[in-house]
Amino acid sequence: MTNLDGIEISEHELRDEIFTPEATAFVADLVRTFRDRRIELLRSRRIRQEKFDTGLRPDFLPETAEIRSGTWTVSPPPKDLLDRRVEITGPPERKMMINALNSGARVFMADFEDSSSPTWDNMLNGQVNIRDAIRRDLTLRRDGKSYAINDEIATLVIRPRGWHLPERHVQVDGRPAAASLVDFGLIFFHNVREALDRGTAPYFYLPKLENHHEARLWNDVFCHAQDALGVPRGSIK
Repeated sequence: MTNLDGIEISEHELRDEIFTPEATAFVADLVRTFRDRRIELLRSRRIRQEKFDTGLRPDFLPETAEIRSGTWTVSPPPKDLLDRRVEITGPPERKMMINALNSGARVFMADFEDSSSPTWDNMLNGQVNIRDAIRRDLTLRRDGKSYAINDEIATLVIRPRGWHLPERHVQVDGRPAAASLVDFGLIFFHNVREALDRGTAPYFYLPKLENHHEARLWNDVFCHAQDALGVPRGSIK
């Protein structure tokens, strides 16, 4: 994946560190593969909302009745997600992440969505902080004080931005990329093998899904990404 034609990324001091040619091509492939389905699903949201506005009441879909009434199981959760009795969340800001991972909570969700102002600086620094946290190299020196993560830390879960949000600093074929695919794609590309080697995996909290079709799109993105990088399907949780 080396075709970078049609891709424009805004300037930033961290741009070349995060958007390597390989990572950029990976993200662009995700955007091009799934953007039409994403756009159609967002259009379906608007149509459905118009129906709600005229009196339609939400209900379960008849075509999914078999799933609701059937007996089925999913694969068991990984060991480091078994105990989630205390979870905390906050933006992927460096000092926040150090304090949260050291807090004693079982899970820390690094939130690129609601708790983060989606400035270009925040998003790129968040990518660096996630990378360093997964490698246990998250440190900070500020105002004469030093901060670092402990040997035992909370399990890291990452919340990418929702399907509805664009990332205008990443243009693919003249159109803003889906912020969700930029967040996920960069985190997955840079960190999946490191996480697996450490006995964990990339864990994602997916915000603001409105139906099973949107969840299925994420599943297809995950399968495509895992196949592209040659990691086993099901590695992502």
